[in-house]
Parts: sequence; structure tokens; C-alpha cells
Amino acid sequence: MRKKRRFPLLIFLLSVIACMLIACSGNEGSSTPSDNNSGTDNKKTEEKKSVELRIIGANHPWTEAIEPLIPQFEEQTGIKVKLEKYFEDQLTQKLTTEFTAGSSSIDVFMIRPLQEGKLFHLNGWVADISNYSNDQGWDISDFTESSVNSLRADDELFGIPIVTEREILYYRKDLFEENNIKVPTTFDELKEAAEKLNDPSNDFYGIVSRGQSAAAVTQFSSYLYGFGGDFIVDGKATIDTPEAIDAFNFYGGLLKDYGPPGVLNMSWPQAAGLFGQGKAAMYTDADSIYPNLLDPEKSVVGDKVGFALFPTGPEGRTPYNVTSWGVAMNEKSTHKDEAWEFMKWATSKEIILDIQKTGVPGPRQSVWDNPEGTASFPEELVQVTSESNEVGKEYDRPLVIKVNEARDMIGTVITAAINGEDVEAAAKNANKQFQELLDKEK
Repeated sequence: MRKKRRFPLLIFLLSVIACMLIACSGNEGSSTPSDNNSGTDNKKTEEKKSVELRIIGANHPWTEAIEPLIPQFEEQTGIKVKLEKYFEDQLTQKLTTEFTAGSSSIDVFMIRPLQEGKLFHLNGWVADISNYSNDQGWDISDFTESSVNSLRADDELFGIPIVTEREILYYRKDLFEENNIKVPTTFDELKEAAEKLNDPSNDFYGIVSRGQSAAAVTQFSSYLYGFGGDFIVDGKATIDTPEAIDAFNFYGGLLKDYGPPGVLNMSWPQAAGLFGQGKAAMYTDADSIYPNLLDPEKSVVGDKVGFALFPTGPEGRTPYNVTSWGVAMNEKSTHKDEAWEFMKWATSKEIILDIQKTGVPGPRQSVWDNPEGTASFPEELVQVTSESNEVGKEYDRPLVIKVNEARDMIGTVITAAINGEDVEAAAKNANKQFQELLDKEK
């Protein structure tokens, strides 16, 4: 029997081996381990590019300043941004409604840490960004201490400051020079200057500040701290202590004796308006209000306005130094890494500098030290702001959930003081109500 020829089988096997070698050769050029990682990285990049962040903000100069810069962020990161803007009260209502419903669609939002910060933190609506903030290149140490502390709770960092303000003294430079009066550096000197310059018969007054009950609480706070008082100490209401009563009497007495008629109806727009009309020698309020006093369309004394540090009280110089607005991350956001990329970019030295150039006072000391960052501010105000950044408290109202209720209670004592009523009795009554509020919140 003839043996079968095996050549066809041998040729087939050689062909298979050759194909395998060719395939392996091809893999050496396109499927090395580094190329496999590159494929994964490309996939991650594509995923990031497909992310659209939903940012909820307020109708505010900060928002107006950053909105035209957002395309830079989108180009740098590939992350898309959808910005929604609301009026302040609408913003709070919008956030509260969506967070209560467990929404995860909001990624980053503007927050007033002293107004709704405690409520949002206790409800678990804000993410702890402590780990993210350790980024060395971003440099959290450049932020003023009090601005960051406004957004801390229970050893957690729940937001980043974007807009800051401090209480200062505005005064009429021309009148102080004409009357050879020293710019007040203490509470006693403030009272003396108000008395000397008060001229109600000519519709001119020594000083103006907020006198409208709850609205006055934030500006009263710096006087309270100057007397060594506070709103709460160790969980106890302390607006009826001797220090607090002295502060109420001093603040109320200033406005009663040397303030304009109708001061009980004045929040900042009315008080700033009266000073801008040239009807008061001094005005204590937030440094962020200064544009209203210099604008020739709103003020007739713009070229005569001076800026000074808030005066020192019996227990020291302690004006509020607060974050009026910050940005926070939704705890339920499904894009936390991308959300942090936006927050980090929006609060970077470069962007804070760009925004502060528009007149929005920011939280980074390096920007205040940079001539470019202060070019749009009056030179005297820059000096006052920089010095104020080193002192003060990070809150200008009680840190409670029901902030508005607390301010209403404290405001009744301010009103009593301006009216010349029994301040001690009013303070004890308000303190009792305030303590009940604190107990309920526990």
C-alpha cells in the first residue's frame, strides 16, 4: 500500500505559523502595554469631554465677570458648562427644592455661607472638599484665613470663597480737614467726631448706619465684637451680657443722638444714599458698597470720600471679615472630579485676579498684593482692606439654621436702643427667645 504524501499538511502548518508570526509582529507596533494604557486614557478623556456641568449661580457681579471667561475653561478641559442664574431669594429656593428632592443634576452652586451654609451642611447637601483642596498648585494658603473659615464646619471644608467684605469707616475727608478733626481710630473718637460734625438744623448728621431692625444686625456685629461680646458662646445665647448691652447702647446711642431721622427704616441702600447725598459725615458698612459712594450718578461727594479701618473698641479692633459668597459642590453630583476642576479654575489666582480687576473684592491675599488686582480700587481703600484682612471675625450674624428669625430677634434690641428704650429689658427678652431657637435647633 502506498504511503500518503504529507507535503500538503506540512505546507498548511508552515502557513499557520507564518500568520501567527506576522500577527505578533503587528502587535509589537500597536498593542504594547503603553498603547493599551493610552487607549484607556483616551477613553477617560473622551468621557470627560462628554461631561456637561450644571452650575447654579446668583445674579451677581461675580457671575457677570466669570461668565465670559468660561469658554477658556471649556477649551482647556474639554468639559462643558451650563450656567443658570437666579435672583438671590430665587436661588435659595431653587437649590432647596432640588436638594430636598435628592437631585444629582446640580454639580456646582453659589452659596452664602453665613445665610444658608449651616442648613445646607447639616442636611448633607454640600460635599466635603477637604481632600480636593490639598492641591499644592492651587494653594489654599493664599486665601485669607477668615474667608476660608466661613466655609468650614465640623472639620470639613464645604466651599471655596469667591467674594469677601469687611466693615470699614467711610468719612468725609473735606469736613475732617476743615474742622481739624482726627480720623477716628477708637469708638470714643468716633462718638466725639459724630458729635462735633452733627448739624441737624441744616439737615446734616454726624453718622449714619443701618437702623432697620434685622438688616442692622450685620453692621452692629463689629461693634458687639469691639466690646468683647458675641451672639453665641458655647451654645448659649449671649446677647444680654453686660458686653452686649454696652454695644447695643453705644450703637443705638450713636444713631439716636447723631443719626438722621428715619434711620429705623434704613438698610444699606438708604444709608449709603444719604451719605452719598452729602448729608452725613461718617458711615460704617461693608467695603463692598464703595462704588455706590463714588459713582457720580449716585453720589455728590465721590471725590471727598475717605476710607479708614473700623475703629477699636474697649476690647480691641474686631470688624467682621466675611465671605459673602462662595462656591460649593453638590454632595450627590455624579461628576465630582469635573466639578472640582471647575471650582479650582474659578478660584485660581489667575481667574480671581481677572475678576477682581472688575471691582469684585476677592479672597486671595496675593491678588490684593498685586497692583493689577487693586488698580480698579481707590488706593486708600486697598490699604484698609489689606489691613482688615489680618483681623476680624468670619461671621457677621449668628451661625444658626434659622438666620432670619435670629436676626429679627436681635434687631428688636437695636431698635429699642435707637428709640431710647430700656435696652437691658429688650436684650433679656430677645436672649430668651434666641435661646429657645438654639435649643430647638439642637
